[in-house]
Amino acid sequence: MKKRGFTLVEIMIVVAIIALLAAIAIPNLLNARKTANDAAAKANLKTMATELEVYSAGTGAGAYPANLAAFQAIPSYAAQKYLAAPCTTAATGCGGYYYTSVTLEAGAYNLTALPVSSQTGSYNYSITNGGALTP
Repeated sequence: MKKRGFTLVEIMIVVAIIALLAAIAIPNLLNARKTANDAAAKANLKTMATELEVYSAGTGAGAYPANLAAFQAIPSYAAQKYLAAPCTTAATGCGGYYYTSVTLEAGAYNLTALPVSSQTGSYNYSITNGGALTP
């Protein structure tokens, strides 16, 4: 009776091939996640800027909310989610970014998104009056 099975050399070759494929795939996966986090942070800032512009054009009579509490008081999902904990905490953030440096005045606003770490995002984003986004 013959015993059939894999030899140690064959198993080592298969493990080496799997390790090689993982070494190629994992960095690409991490870069894809970082790119997605960057796009999400820009979209979140643009959404909040749009909400501020709509407020200004409608109920604000040409002015923006006077402070963060006033912005969060309007029916604004983005402000309530991204301008409150844990999204404003540098240690956790939301989607690889945390939102800080919120400056709201009657005539101006400035919102900033910073990456939690260099592995979660590439740029510091800021958006100001009129929805001008800067990386």
